[in-house]
Amino acid sequence: MHGSDLEAGLAPSPGWTTAMEKINTSAALTPTEAPPTQAPPQNSPGGLMSSIRTKLLHELHKVQIPSWALVALCFILLLLVLSCSFCVCRKFVFKRKKEKAGKEKSRKDSFDMVTVRDEGLTQIPRHDPKPQEKQTECKEEVNLGRLQFSLDYSFTENSLMVGVIQAEDLAAMDMSGTSDPYVKLCLLPDKKKKFETKIHRKTLNPTFNESFTFKVPYSELGGKTLLMTVYDFDRFSKHDAIGAVRVPMNLVDFSHVTEEWRELQKAEHEEQEKLGDVCLSLRYVPTAGKLTIVILEAKNLKKMDVGGLSDPYVKIHLIQNGKRLKKKKTTIKKNTLNPYYNESFSFEVSSEQIQKVQIVVTVLDYDKIGKNDTIGKILVGTNSSGTEQRHWEDMLASPRRPIAQWHALKPDEDVDAELKRK
Repeated sequence: MHGSDLEAGLAPSPGWTTAMEKINTSAALTPTEAPPTQAPPQNSPGGLMSSIRTKLLHELHKVQIPSWALVALCFILLLLVLSCSFCVCRKFVFKRKKEKAGKEKSRKDSFDMVTVRDEGLTQIPRHDPKPQEKQTECKEEVNLGRLQFSLDYSFTENSLMVGVIQAEDLAAMDMSGTSDPYVKLCLLPDKKKKFETKIHRKTLNPTFNESFTFKVPYSELGGKTLLMTVYDFDRFSKHDAIGAVRVPMNLVDFSHVTEEWRELQKAEHEEQEKLGDVCLSLRYVPTAGKLTIVILEAKNLKKMDVGGLSDPYVKIHLIQNGKRLKKKKTTIKKNTLNPYYNESFSFEVSSEQIQKVQIVVTVLDYDKIGKNDTIGKILVGTNSSGTEQRHWEDMLASPRRPIAQWHALKPDEDVDAELKRK
């Protein structure tokens, strides 16, 4: 009885319940209400950014991003950073360099203008865009090397004796850093009479010790100029001129022997008419006593016909002691200045006679009517000179082996005069 009464006493009445609900409702609403003068914390910038960041992180945690997507995103961001850095450098650094170069150029131009104004010139000198190249060319001209020679005149024999002694510090013309030098001599303005020294292999300091004699009266010597040109020998192409020395005879004292060094100067282009070149091979077999000459080809021959061409063929003479022993000739090639032959000829020459014989190779233009005209000649063999002598020595040094080489054709009278001197 007491328990039920107690429970009944503790049970709230309907009125009491309504009152308590109103109190709770008012209590729940009271903390959220704020005075109109106070701003809510969510409306401040810091709070807004914090709220946004919190929501973004919350959403990112919900979304599952694969690892490859993160790597790609990082790579794209890296590219963007590098691109921005390059643009900044290009805009500021390169611009400064251009401005600096422009200032230097303007300074040079202003200097040139001041110089012109001070000197009172009417024309403005052009600024050389490549001054280094000119300096290099000047250095090359100075450093071609030098030549030692001697001069003596015999009044009793009316002859000028020229001694080519040696050369020093020659310019390297080959890829190996050396040269194959020889010296060619002539008395200007007469270019027909020329001499050549022996060729020295792979050296920039050759010793020649050779002498040559020019027959010329003393009354005519004053108007002559001695030209000595140093060449680099090449077996299969044009010989390159290293440098030259010019000695006017009217400035030389012939009362005594003159010996001196001269610096090589740049060689001038030879104005002598080109007759062409011929390529031939020499082979000697001592055991069989057989000398074989192969006429391979010719090039750039002189035009002999009215139509600007020629009908060339080659004639070969074997000579001993000035006498023609045997004669051979090639076929005729019509209407060409660059004939190809590849024709072989053999002579019987014993090992005792090989040191006494000479070969004259003559290129002629065939003519149906009249005499065949000589285009040019070369003399190969004992007591020959220059490249022809070197070719003959190479053949003797390499028995049973064919040695091929190009030779420049010489005028008919020059070879004939050389044969008479021998």
